[in-house]
Amino acid sequence: MSLKSYKEKSGQFVLPGERLGVIEEFIPNSGTYVKSGVIYSKIVGRALLDFLNKRVSVYPLVHGAKIPRVGSIVLGQVSSVQSENAAVRIFKIGNKLLSGFFTGILHISDVQLRYVESMYDVCKPGDILRAKVISEKNRTYHLSTKDKNLGVVYAFCSQCGYMLASKKQNMYCPRCGKIEKRKITIDYGKGIV
Repeated sequence: MSLKSYKEKSGQFVLPGERLGVIEEFIPNSGTYVKSGVIYSKIVGRALLDFLNKRVSVYPLVHGAKIPRVGSIVLGQVSSVQSENAAVRIFKIGNKLLSGFFTGILHISDVQLRYVESMYDVCKPGDILRAKVISEKNRTYHLSTKDKNLGVVYAFCSQCGYMLASKKQNMYCPRCGKIEKRKITIDYGKGIV
């Protein structure tokens, strides 16, 4: 990029994933990430290219714009399940609804302290899940449910779609009678989404 095009970029509205510069010319600062030597915007905001200190930053347009961080408790909907992990579309951090969606991965080793044979015994697509962000490696939010307050807060029957009720160790569908397994929270079915 030429100096002129960099100067035009400074102060501009940028979206996540938008190219801002290269590490040979700038030091990445807040609101950015680096991939293969290229600096990209991590958030929606205004790009600031500081030519004096050779730094590039992105300042959020909406102050208090929430993004998941390590340690955040998030709420999301399970979008897909495989034998060893589940993909979760995060829509809430703490009690704050998000304007966009973030994707989290829940691996079988981060479900609970006891051995879990299959993720199909933990959650199913469509379930609402509360989890903790434990890592942000490679711009992927890795989640954990290793706590009695974490896990599925609302589960739906994989046969008829009705909300499941808990009964001892299993979940059952009051409509069709199907019995399923889930890793539920202690406040299952009582939380406000």
